Amino acid sequence: MSATTAIVLVQTQPPPTPADPGGQGEDFGKSSPLGFLILVLFFIAVAFLIRSMTKHLKRVPASFDDPPAQDGDDPKPA
Repeated sequence: MSATTAIVLVQTQPPPTPADPGGQGEDFGKSSPLGFLILVLFFIAVAFLIRSMTKHLKRVPASFDDPPAQDGDDPKPA
């Protein structure tokens, strides 16, 4: 039988220096105009979807049951 030995090397990273505050460089937290444009397009799409949904919901009847029979109406043949 052969034994397999695995060696694991762990390398620790040095603590951040004042010149590199934890990866938060000059462009940290900034977005591009393209990102803003995509966000605006998503808001416009959601507004149109909400508008369409309300139009469709207004067409839905209050109840899907058959209306009650009125006096004098002939009952539906079965």
